[in-house]
This record gives sequence, C-alpha cells and structure tokens, in this order.
Amino acid sequence: MKKALMTSIMLLTSVPLLAAEVKGMRVWSGPDNTRAVFDLSSQSDYKLFELDNPPRVVIDMPKSALNTQLKVKKNKDIKKVRYSNKDGQLRIVLDLHHKLNSKSFLLKPNDTYGHRLVVDLSNEKKAVEKTVAKVTKKNRDVVIAIDAGHGGEDPGAIGPTGTYEKDVVLKIANELAKEINAQQGMKALLIRTGDYYIKHRKRFEKARDHNADLFVSIHADAFHSNKVHGASVYILSQRGASSEAAKWLAAKENKSDSIGGVVIEDKKDMLSQVLYDLSQNAAMEESHKAAQSVHASMKKVVKLHGHGFGQANFLVLKSPDVPSMLIETGYISNPGDEKNLKNPAHVKKLTKQISQGIRHYFYQSPPPNTWIAAQAKGKKHVVQSGDTLSGIASKFGTSIAAIKSINNKSNNAVRIGEVLYLPN
Repeated sequence: MKKALMTSIMLLTSVPLLAAEVKGMRVWSGPDNTRAVFDLSSQSDYKLFELDNPPRVVIDMPKSALNTQLKVKKNKDIKKVRYSNKDGQLRIVLDLHHKLNSKSFLLKPNDTYGHRLVVDLSNEKKAVEKTVAKVTKKNRDVVIAIDAGHGGEDPGAIGPTGTYEKDVVLKIANELAKEINAQQGMKALLIRTGDYYIKHRKRFEKARDHNADLFVSIHADAFHSNKVHGASVYILSQRGASSEAAKWLAAKENKSDSIGGVVIEDKKDMLSQVLYDLSQNAAMEESHKAAQSVHASMKKVVKLHGHGFGQANFLVLKSPDVPSMLIETGYISNPGDEKNLKNPAHVKKLTKQISQGIRHYFYQSPPPNTWIAAQAKGKKHVVQSGDTLSGIASKFGTSIAAIKSINNKSNNAVRIGEVLYLPN
C-alpha cells in the first residue's frame, strides 16, 4: 500500500504543468494608442521585448499553445501578426508600421472575459504640466464635452436582440454633438469618437484639458428585470446613492475600467485634497443646476424611469472643476427601450431635448466671457396670451431673425410661458 502511494506521488510530481492556450486576439485602436488583447485559457508566464529595423514587438510564452489563427485587420499601428509554435514554446510577433512604446499586463477573469494578456502600444510623449485655467477669450463658445460610455473591449450592456450599449451611445453622442453645434454660442467636444475604451479618469481629464464648461456622459444600461424602462439623469454623490437603482447602476458602470482592461493606478491628485474638495463642491452645485435643466427638458417628450433624477458615486463624474452629469438614455435590457434607442427619430427627439436643457442651463448660469453671457445680459420676455414673434420683435426694436437665432427656433411659433432671450 505504501509502495503504491509513493508511486502515485511520483507520477503526480512528474506531470508537467498544463500549457496555457491562446484562444484568440482582439485589437482596438484609439487616437492615442492601440490595444491588443490575447484571450488565454489560464494564467501564463510571458516575456515581451521590442526590436528595431523593422520595428516589432515580440511576445514569448513558454509552455503555451496556439490552436487558432491570429489576424489583424487594417490597423494604423500594427502591420501584421506572425507566430510560431514549436516544442511547447509560443512566439507571437507584432510587426509595426512605426516604432512604438509597449506596455503589457495580465488580467484575471471577470464577468465578461477570462484570463487575458493585454499589450498597449503608444507614442509616449514627455509629460507636460497642463493648465486648467478657463479660456478668457471674449465671446467664446461654451464647450460641452460629450462622453459615450464603454467602447472597445468593454461592450457595456447588451440588449435582448444583441445590441451593444457602446454602439448605441456613440450614435447618440454624435447626434447630440450635431444638435449642440447647430446652436450659436455652443460647441461640442466628443470624448470618444470610435470603438475603443478610455478609462474613467482620462475621460474627464480630456474634458478639462479642452476647457469644457460641462461634461455629459451618455449611457444605456441594463437591469436584472427587463420590465424596467425609461431615461434618467444622474449627478455625483459622495455620501451615498439616492436609490437602490442608482447605487446598482453606479457600481456596474464603475466596473468598466476592469472590463476594458485598465490597470488601476493609485496616484495622488494634482490638487491638494482640501482644494480638490472645495473645487468639486462648487462643481457639484452647478452639476445639480445643469442636470435639473436637462431633466426638465427631457421629461416633456421622453418616458422617464421613476422620477428620472438621482445621485450616485459614479467615477466618471468626479472632475473637480467641471460640472458633470450622466444620462441613462434608457434601459437597453428592455425590448421597448432597445428598439427606441436604435430608432433615429427617437434619438433625434431625445438629443434635441437634452440640447435644449443644456442651452437653458447656460443662459441661466452663463460662464464669463462667453457669447451666451453677452446675450444673457440682455432682456428676456415671457410670452403672454396674444403675443406673436413679429409683435415681440417690434416691441423690443429687433428682428424676427435675431430672436430666432438666439433662441434656436426653427419657426415663428411661440407658446404661452416660453422665455425668449432678446439680443442686446
């Protein structure tokens, strides 16, 4: 018996470790970098190094295997991928169009993916201290940063018919940008312009770098019940969520960095904690004003979820000095919402109301030295019974065209209670 046990132990110790299998490869490219993600059957040791003439990145994986073909579609950074698999030694070579710096790391499984090896390729530029001072150019446009959530490795929520949240919100963001750019005195800045992932901190840092006056993050989340539907507007809360739904959504959205393949770095903020808190408190007050304005505009034409307004600890809203809001345009897990979010007519109606809410906020709280600030100093007229646009123009010594331009009106109709801004 003892001899049999010893034999069994010897057999077990002589068995080599199982090789990790590379099951596939995905590539995502953004303006600043390209990310290659290798799906693995298990965690694996690897060695990565760079070579020149021609530029390439080499990945050696001992005791690993490749049982699929690796291909790269036309890419701005990676020319092609080559590989060899001999005697249990796997080598993968990324041939590059130009010399790039590489960074790599392993990721453990999460709810969406298994083990992964991530390789980031980028042009590292010398870090330059960036100013966050607001532009002081007189009569400048207000800048609205529009952030389409998720992207690239992170699809976001998935609808009943397979619709990806990352695709839906990018289309909504583009449509909202068109609505904003059509209004005098306002300019849109798209944070994500294609199918790639940006970590939360980089999203609001891009808004700050471009001196944005408002940050709007666009989402279309899912819920565990497909009966839940409707749009909502959220702002940051550091004390707790306003509802269980808000808490659940924030927790889900905040996981995106790990799904997107980001190494979370623990760094001190550029501002001291005291100044950071003071600045963020001021931004949160403005966030509340802006979000309330958008909420009031949306509820006129769009079905809201409950009250349609809430607070939660969303990481993407933590810019210390830019008013920020997150708009859940609907629940993509609900068949009706999924259908609406893919309908151009519904998206047009939705983005028009969001744009109008943003516009109304800026006229109520115009940033200094902006074109809107100059207009907001002028008179305002609340439409009364019997008023016409021509009559109002005559009364205040201006033209119908000037009133329509400032108020972004496409026709001459006015409604009782409507506030019209009048040109100086």
